[in-house]
Amino acid sequence: MSRDYNLIVTASGAYLVLEIEPAIPGQQGLVQKNIGSSLSKMLVDKNLDHLIANTAEQVRSVINFDRVMIYRFSADGHGEVIAESKTNNLDSWIGQHFPASDIPLQARELYKKNLTRLISNVSDSPSGIMGLPGLENLDLTFSQLRAVSPVHIQYLKNMGVASSFSISLIYKSELWGLIACHHYSPKFIEFTARDSAKLMGQILSSALEFRQDELNHLVHENFNANLDQLAKYMLSEASMSEALTARECNLLSIVDAQGAVLCFESKLSTLGTVPTKDTLTALCSWISDHVEDHMFYTDHLASVFPEGSSFADMPCGVMMVNISKELGDFVLFFKPEQRSTVSWAGKPDEEIKRKSDPLLNISPRSSFELWAEIISGKSLPWSFEEIHSVSRLRSEISYALNLKATGVRVLNERLTSAYEELDAFSYGISHDLKNPIATIKVLAQLLLRDKSLTDRSRQISVSIESSAEKMNRMVEEVLEYSRVGRLEPKFDIVDTQALVREICSELKLIYHLYSPIIEAGNLHNIYADPRLIVRVFSNVLTNAAKYSQKHQTPKIHIESTLEDNLVKFRIRDNGIGIKPADLPRVFDLFSRMSNVGTIEGSGVGLAIVKKIVDRHKGSIWAENLQEGTCFNLILMAPPI
Repeated sequence: MSRDYNLIVTASGAYLVLEIEPAIPGQQGLVQKNIGSSLSKMLVDKNLDHLIANTAEQVRSVINFDRVMIYRFSADGHGEVIAESKTNNLDSWIGQHFPASDIPLQARELYKKNLTRLISNVSDSPSGIMGLPGLENLDLTFSQLRAVSPVHIQYLKNMGVASSFSISLIYKSELWGLIACHHYSPKFIEFTARDSAKLMGQILSSALEFRQDELNHLVHENFNANLDQLAKYMLSEASMSEALTARECNLLSIVDAQGAVLCFESKLSTLGTVPTKDTLTALCSWISDHVEDHMFYTDHLASVFPEGSSFADMPCGVMMVNISKELGDFVLFFKPEQRSTVSWAGKPDEEIKRKSDPLLNISPRSSFELWAEIISGKSLPWSFEEIHSVSRLRSEISYALNLKATGVRVLNERLTSAYEELDAFSYGISHDLKNPIATIKVLAQLLLRDKSLTDRSRQISVSIESSAEKMNRMVEEVLEYSRVGRLEPKFDIVDTQALVREICSELKLIYHLYSPIIEAGNLHNIYADPRLIVRVFSNVLTNAAKYSQKHQTPKIHIESTLEDNLVKFRIRDNGIGIKPADLPRVFDLFSRMSNVGTIEGSGVGLAIVKKIVDRHKGSIWAENLQEGTCFNLILMAPPI
């Protein structure tokens, strides 16, 4: 009697693996008829929960198993049954959780590669591989008939399952879950039916990705719109606290939190439900001592701060973002406890019992009795969209504060007009001064050639020439200052690493007697006018070298970080520093600090730097260090 078979060919390195399995007569036409109807029913569902539940029904209609479950993995690897289709005599498993050890990491990785897995009879004995000798290490990852681990076989037997079939559900290349199918008597699924069921799984995977991305996008857009509004408030309001807390759109509009606290300029502003002052003090003290990063979040605070349990109102979910660690400015968000009861199919930490059967000794567990666990001390987790939203909030606050700290504001038309007139006047006067200064310098040089001059007259002539030269340099710098205001920046991608390397090489030659140590960390490219921006880095780095030369070991360090579409540079030195009283006028024209002593300078260089940075819609400010000064510079990153 003749019989039809399916031949399945898969590649394994340099080999082809041929697998032969029975074909069921008429099965292909029946499956094709059923699959068309099933896919039509699946695709009409707009609601993701309905689609998931309907997929379980349609897969069961194709393979006719006793139970078909949609099994979703959580972040820690344990799984939950979120939908099922079953025969009436079986108890429902919806809502039951299974420990991560039931499907270990190695098995989950295989599910990502081979999307279907059939065990038609857990009592079958594996067959050997027919072929060339030396195939002991043949990779059977994609084999349809590959035997499975004895541990998994015993696990299924412990559950009373005789046949098992699984279909992987993939979300963004990661294993989201499984369509797990159980039959309580041996059952073979013909290849055509398995392939059709796999197609259903792929359609569900695509729908999961599309619907989840759509939902994430809506949340992201909502948070972003509210952040844009907050950014406008911060730039227009005089008070940062009022900008972030006083209106309907506030800090709680950019996350799904119950409460928020803003600490700014030693003043606390609160929104929603927040802990008491004593609890806040304890929490902030712990964060200050244990959190180094600018951002921290947890949905289980007690796991990292057990001492906090002594405070009755200590929140479970906390997200903190530092505005300025040095000044103690920060924002805190809170989520309340989300108590829940998790139903486990057997106790997750059940101890393995030793029995006479060696297979049972390595079985993960033998009990699947329902066991309820009360989850407490946790909040809902912080989503990727919330984390991104708060990270952007920090950038927007920093940007607004930097604009205000450096005096960069939007001027009204009268001030703009007055500034342009003053700029034109200074340019004209400076240009007109060049000829008389040059004449004075030449006349002084002519006097020095007169051999009849007394020593006193010669000293006076030298002083006149020196002063004329100094005045000429100042006029040149004032002209440069005016020219910068007139130039329209032509933006291009600037290789900051190469630019800084060239400037540092020149500085080492100029200040070789002092052997300055110049360190350049990671430097990101920027989007700026190369002609203008070289003046910014050259001036700031030259100042760092000039005002550090009296130190026994002059040291300069420059590095950058990338946040959203902005590059922040920090240029530190160990020089004489800037007195706190001088900080507000660092970038003023002709302003020199009170502690510069005999170090030469005109007081124009940093004013030019400030103007160039303003023309690039960036920001720059100086801060005192324990030893030396740090200049912070924010410029645009290249467009993507």
